[in-house]
Amino acid sequence: MLLRSRRRRRLLLASSAFAAGTLLPRIPAAEQRIVMNDASRLSPTPVFTHWVAKPEPEDQFIANLRRELKAAASRSRPVVVGAARHSMGGQSLPRNGTAITFDINRCEPDRASRTFRVHAGTRWYQVIDALDRIGQSPAVMQSNSDFGVAATFSVNAHGWPVRYGPFGSTVRALRIMLADGTILPCSRTENAELFSLAMGGYGLLGIVVDLEVDMVPNMLLRPRFERMDATAFAARFVGAVRSDPSVKMMYGRMNVTRADVFTEALLVTYRVEPVPAEGLPPVTRRGALTDVSRNVYRAQIGSETLKRARWMAESMAVPKAGSGIATRNSLIDEPVSNLENRHVQRTDILHEYFLPPERFGEFLRACQDIIPKARAEFLNVTLRYVARDDLSVLSFATTDRIAAVMSFSQDMTPEGEADMLQTTEALIERVAAIGGSYYLPYRLHARSDQFERIYPSAAHFAARKRHYDPGLLFRNALWDNYLA
Repeated sequence: MLLRSRRRRRLLLASSAFAAGTLLPRIPAAEQRIVMNDASRLSPTPVFTHWVAKPEPEDQFIANLRRELKAAASRSRPVVVGAARHSMGGQSLPRNGTAITFDINRCEPDRASRTFRVHAGTRWYQVIDALDRIGQSPAVMQSNSDFGVAATFSVNAHGWPVRYGPFGSTVRALRIMLADGTILPCSRTENAELFSLAMGGYGLLGIVVDLEVDMVPNMLLRPRFERMDATAFAARFVGAVRSDPSVKMMYGRMNVTRADVFTEALLVTYRVEPVPAEGLPPVTRRGALTDVSRNVYRAQIGSETLKRARWMAESMAVPKAGSGIATRNSLIDEPVSNLENRHVQRTDILHEYFLPPERFGEFLRACQDIIPKARAEFLNVTLRYVARDDLSVLSFATTDRIAAVMSFSQDMTPEGEADMLQTTEALIERVAAIGGSYYLPYRLHARSDQFERIYPSAAHFAARKRHYDPGLLFRNALWDNYLA
């Protein structure tokens, strides 16, 4: 095991040197391949072709999609569909294969059924715009609005409206195209197995064409801020969900300085306000202070003083600065650019862990043991509630969980990559020991034994994937590393 671990690290160091762009081979212009990347900027991947699907009649779109699958299958090239490609370990990239990007906006609300039918590639801000005009809002979406709806289903992302499980829990039905071009309707009652496999299945079963998704009324919300010792957070957080029905949205934060990481916490809960006579204001995308918020966030790198200052501002100054009242749609319509990294020698890496609330204190101690020693800069943690998910085969929330979304800034060097690998392995090991789980869309730094322990249904998932896709047309780095 030790020899295998050392060999694995040597391979990762070599690959990270390539990923940092230090030794890209020089290829004559006539032979240059398309090279795509994801949000980590550490996954440059050559692809054979990249098809961007633009708006067109549905029958033509379906015909073109089938054509791409047939061409790829005839040459045994992998196929991956993506949107923003915000994953971080090659989950959205087909090496030497066919990359497909859906750039189509179609959202059709149905007030009678309280759902909206949406094209797979529609971005969340487009959904919000369509629903806001009729006083509605998506029940659950991930925390930024730049991403595609089917991509959210494929990673089964979650958000911060409370009493919900992951996004898949709000999807009533969908259509999926299999490798042979067949389109199947899927729901909890029709092709239910395929529905459960595709939910959080990372596009490995087929291509989601469109979805029918729950919507809820838009509303006016007022925040309430509570600062507390971090050890008191879990009980207060879960209590707010389970015993206070007036809470509609909620998140937490904690301090991130190396000297006293995770010793204090902030709980932010949102409750409904009366709607004024003139009605709800139109949605406002929360990008007005993008430059200010980004610059403050970035200034933390290398400065423990500024990390403390940001925490004091967030936990003490901001709660006193104004009412914070906003519509539900304006709160969730936040662009990734608010925290955009523009440093060419550093990259942002996300971790996400899902903790049983009763063992949250042990997670705090694990982070206090591991994070201060890391070379990477720890910038932020956001805490959310995720209700139990019994439907997805690769479920990360087999019980109600507290989700900890953690952001690090990493050097784009072999040393930076090795440090991140070691930090990730150590955190996953401690999380596994307390019955928690980690999220799969990020860097593929978990050991195979860790993946198998935390996702015990992985072997079943792989077997059923081979049933629905016997030619293994849909492949990505997640499949190659852990499931193949």
